[in-house]
Amino acid sequence: MSEFTGNEIIHQYLRHNKKFPHVLCPGCGHGIVLGSLIRSVHSLALAKDDVVLVAGIGCSGRLAVYVDFNTVHTTHGRALTFATGIKMANPKLKVICIMGDGDALSIGGNHLIHAARRNIGITALILNNNIYGMTGGQCSPTTPEGSWSMTSPFGQMEKSFDIVELGTAAGANFVARGTVFHIHNLDRMVSKAIERPGFNLVEIVSPCHTQFGRKNKYKSPVDMYRWIKKNATPLERYNELPEEQRAGRLPLGVFVERDAPGLEERYQALKEKLMEGAS
Repeated sequence: MSEFTGNEIIHQYLRHNKKFPHVLCPGCGHGIVLGSLIRSVHSLALAKDDVVLVAGIGCSGRLAVYVDFNTVHTTHGRALTFATGIKMANPKLKVICIMGDGDALSIGGNHLIHAARRNIGITALILNNNIYGMTGGQCSPTTPEGSWSMTSPFGQMEKSFDIVELGTAAGANFVARGTVFHIHNLDRMVSKAIERPGFNLVEIVSPCHTQFGRKNKYKSPVDMYRWIKKNATPLERYNELPEEQRAGRLPLGVFVERDAPGLEERYQALKEKLMEGAS
């Protein structure tokens, strides 16, 4: 690990020839995620050349532009397919895939399910702001039922996905939920996900005031962060609450933690076995 601390850590990992300040809106939580990702990589003493950040299209996809890792800015919904190919080609790399809720769960939903099923050794960070932020504020698969968007002006009528439940059911090794308000917990969560085997999914709740907040009667980004502070509940405490008190609350923490070997490990073991048999 380098001796850099504080802001110097951030500067060590950024590409300074890119335009700063970043393109994210005031109050957006994605910039906080960028800082958390950098601190997590630094805390694990990973060499920048050993890290690959794969991003899709959307506001979250811009984060790959700024960091001085190996980076791939891919097509909409296909980030996990590129990440899978990279990990299978070079299993020694730490492959991190960063996506928005629309990117990961709508056009990319099939890839998410099968990446988790295969338990491929990727860390998937899903930045959930409940909306398509970059393309005009359409409702996404996580837009809460009854809330408003450009494509649901009379209220969202469909049940939304629960990212944690989806990742758990699909077979991910590690499933967790954090928020950009609880930053120290998020740093630890992301660090843990990166260093673990198999498919590790972290949902990160990140407010979008520009597209979601304004349409849903939040007067400012601060009000959205206050909502998180008021309603986010540690998983252990949430599980102790009676059912009638859980409504509207957001459970945070680690929901699944397994140590099954990743697909790339199983593939390598099979390859070695077959080569031994052929010799």
